[in-house]
Amino acid sequence: MNLDLQDRVYIVSGASRGLGYATAEELVADGARVVIASRSQESIDTAAIALEAPDRVIAIAADLADIEAADRLVAVALETFGQLDGAVISVGGPPPGTAAEVDDDAWRGAFESVFLGPLRLAKAVLSATDSAVSVTIVLSTSVRSPIAGLAVSNGLRPGLAMAAKTLADEYGHNGSRVNVVLPGRIATDRMQQLDDASGDAAESRRRNSADIPLGRYGEPEEFGRVAAFVTSPAASYMSGSVITVDGGATRSL
Repeated sequence: MNLDLQDRVYIVSGASRGLGYATAEELVADGARVVIASRSQESIDTAAIALEAPDRVIAIAADLADIEAADRLVAVALETFGQLDGAVISVGGPPPGTAAEVDDDAWRGAFESVFLGPLRLAKAVLSATDSAVSVTIVLSTSVRSPIAGLAVSNGLRPGLAMAAKTLADEYGHNGSRVNVVLPGRIATDRMQQLDDASGDAAESRRRNSADIPLGRYGEPEEFGRVAAFVTSPAASYMSGSVITVDGGATRSL
């Protein structure tokens, strides 16, 4: 399918690796131009080289918890490419822990980076132009059902999903779209860290895979293709939607 991404411009955060990188790779492969961002300049420069499209990729170090990061990314996109067609907003998962264990400082820090940061970037992109844009926010299946040991994700992700739904309502009048994509167990560094934290990574992966109807973890590119489609003009009548990419693991609609 032609996603009609040729020469369109997108910001992709959390793009040095994992889900953000996989999505940027799909966008670039279909002809888009991208501003990719992560907290480490070295890591995001490495990702830009790997994308093999130097004339269509700008790499910027940005921490979404920084109140100025969103406006800076939007400004770079507009100054470099002269337009902005949307964003894919992905951030690293908050630290693990139970609701009883996680202290107030951890909650506050996660709220800045996992909730307010993505929300600021979404609003900055939606407000940057009078033209229609497409914003896709990458969250987690904790939006639909709590995940044991990830209390902060369980607390913050559902609220951001509802904020995204609200933004879809508020900005839809000019054709702008806002959607949410929920990855399940995808074989990223983050998932490896969670498996490692169990004390027996191989057993954790075996046990978790057994609970997935497709019987395996997903690959980053499998997620990236979905996120790129949702963001693209090919999904032009999709807005305010929450799409799950988890091999069938989530036991709710």
